[in-house]
Amino acid sequence: MRRFVIGQAKNLIDQTRRRPRPHHNNIRLLSLLASDPTPVSSSRFFSDMTGSDSPSSLPVTLDSINPNVLKCEYAVRGEIVNIAQKLQDDLKINKDAYPFDEIIYCNIGNPQSLSQQPITFFREVLALCSHTALLDRDETHALFSADSIARAWKILDQIPGKATGAYSHSQGIKGLRDAIAAGIEARDGFPADPNDIFMTDGASPGVHMMMQLLISSEKDGILCPIPQYPLYSASIALHGGSLVPYYLDEASGWVLEISELKKQLEDAKSKGITVRALAVINPGNPTGQVLSEENQRDIVDFCKKEGLVLLADEVYQENVYVPDKKFHSFKKVARSMGYGEKDISLVSFQSISKGYYGECGKRGGYMEVTGFTSDVREQIYKVASVNLCSNISGQILASLVMSPPKPGDESYESYIAEKEGILSSMARRAKTLEEALNKLEGITCNRAEGAMYLFPCINLPKKAIAAAEAAKTAPDTFYCKRLLNATGIVVVPGSGFRQVPGTWHFRCTILPQEDKIPAIVNRLTEFHKSFMDEFRD
Repeated sequence: MRRFVIGQAKNLIDQTRRRPRPHHNNIRLLSLLASDPTPVSSSRFFSDMTGSDSPSSLPVTLDSINPNVLKCEYAVRGEIVNIAQKLQDDLKINKDAYPFDEIIYCNIGNPQSLSQQPITFFREVLALCSHTALLDRDETHALFSADSIARAWKILDQIPGKATGAYSHSQGIKGLRDAIAAGIEARDGFPADPNDIFMTDGASPGVHMMMQLLISSEKDGILCPIPQYPLYSASIALHGGSLVPYYLDEASGWVLEISELKKQLEDAKSKGITVRALAVINPGNPTGQVLSEENQRDIVDFCKKEGLVLLADEVYQENVYVPDKKFHSFKKVARSMGYGEKDISLVSFQSISKGYYGECGKRGGYMEVTGFTSDVREQIYKVASVNLCSNISGQILASLVMSPPKPGDESYESYIAEKEGILSSMARRAKTLEEALNKLEGITCNRAEGAMYLFPCINLPKKAIAAAEAAKTAPDTFYCKRLLNATGIVVVPGSGFRQVPGTWHFRCTILPQEDKIPAIVNRLTEFHKSFMDEFRD
């Protein structure tokens, strides 16, 4: 925080000299910095800005809170994003003070914030379920499709009293879980039980729930891919466990090597850590690879042999962009190998936030829990019950995602056109950005096979690394800050996802709309050339 504030203060001082009307909050910030050269923590900064009581007079301090909270980090909404939000606020007042006119958030998989439109059928059904009085109006039949009206009635008939504002069963509305199970069965070709479905507010609560179940002390470990989505490191830290890293092979397209899993498992055992589960993200985040079915079979065999729970993060299952790769759920792979409920413990996570639907703010998702004894399942249900239930709008959308319009339905053709339009556009954007990044000096970027991100490797000059060290920040963070301040483009440093020591990356989403991609490429290209010229060895 101190490094950011000092850097921003210097920029603001220069800017205020040439601005006729400096922003009041910037002047306040500068005066605070100028008056006290000692390091500034974020808590003290916000205390100073709000004029609250001295921390010493309050019962909660950083020394007294749960230390696991202090260990927890989430780079996707970390320091770079905080800087971007401050720049965005200042842009509204000082439009001519920056070399860009908008902040472009490429830091997070939040499609609708970047102008992706929701799927019409999904929103029609949700609107009718949320405001049931519409179903009794004659004009509704002219405004809504016949199948959206029929689906809304079907869903409402499954909810006691048709009350979408009431609590549901702790696992979710039974009829909606039936629809999800049917969708899983249609996808995989193997039976699915609605009683295995636990509906959640996005996939994240399901991950937290499993960490609560599996971790009892720091001697309990979870094998996680590196690079990893920070949800995993954060949830493991919060619940007091140990992250056991396994490194994806970047040179081979982020392949997951079984030999690496074995190596890290043995290393953890030598340190007295009991590894409880293996987390796999497929398609990958932040790396964008899609696992081959053969690789998945090896992973399933590894978990079976070692007695590990397989935590399958499959929220990007609809996001596959290359013809030679296909998504296969781990449950389908395990069942095709002849492994049933008594052979392997598997938890699969799905969300309405990704795919082609991108309903991040509606907070819907589910986990399918298989291969657990009845007494353990009772404990999972107990934990779910503590949260009462997931939100009903999210439950409805999750059921629609897994049970969309079918051929012959009135909405089918428009639904398919919307779905394919979004996914084909994502594929083009991914390819354009991938090709642009690979043209830049010192940058290599693996093929964007799936998900919503690119994770290029930056070979930074020694002078840039030295400058980052002088600024007491990670080299990739240094690069990302400079990129933001020069272009308004927000990306996440690879150090926030962890990476092979001595390598540097950043994660960039493919989600800005297609008409913005050329400008992003131009800004990034110009910045990178200037950066390399400035720090060339």
